[in-house]
Amino acid sequence: MRGKAGVSLNGKPISAVFFDLDGTLIDSAPDLIDAMRRLRAELGEPVIEMDKVGMVVSKGGRAMLRAGFPGIAEARVETLLPRYLDLYAQQIALHTRTFDGIDAVLADFDARALPWGIVTNKPERLARSVVAELGLAARSAALVGGDTLAKRKPDPEPLLHAAQLANVDATRSVYVGDDARDIEAGRAAGMRTVAAGWGYLDGEDPRDWGADIVVARPQDLVSALGLD
Repeated sequence: MRGKAGVSLNGKPISAVFFDLDGTLIDSAPDLIDAMRRLRAELGEPVIEMDKVGMVVSKGGRAMLRAGFPGIAEARVETLLPRYLDLYAQQIALHTRTFDGIDAVLADFDARALPWGIVTNKPERLARSVVAELGLAARSAALVGGDTLAKRKPDPEPLLHAAQLANVDATRSVYVGDDARDIEAGRAAGMRTVAAGWGYLDGEDPRDWGADIVVARPQDLVSALGLD
């Protein structure tokens, strides 16, 4: 599941790599699914299979509520969302871990003094909490959440803001994500884009998103960026 090898930046070195969070850097599905189970129990709803919730983690809390409460009205989605996020915040990193291979990638970037950051549609308070719990906060050059600005992905503004925070040139940066809107946002920001083939794809083919390259595993990311 890979496209052409190497990301071309017109002969210029990469100045930073930015990542989506859920489904790209971290496997947060177990804790998000557990919060959904607790919400259903709190509301007196019967136990159901939660596989579909895990498949749409990258599409946000509303999509997860639609999966966790099949047939739910949109008005009830909005009503339940704050409570769902509160339940999730209570146990935000009980089972959440970085994906296999990500720690080595980040260590490689740190050794090269290559800045990396996070741009997510997850609310900033939740993003900062889970990143801190996983010991990544002090190492990240920027963290932009879904409510940090008035706009969120697929708008490019969060990515451009992250580049400003990291004091790097967006056009010499790379964005890695596991959803089509990640690639749309990265391209609109002038960044090179990498589709993460290891994320929560929900049956989608990341080769359809128009990314510069598709990488099947985190372990392949350094070489795919042309850094080895």
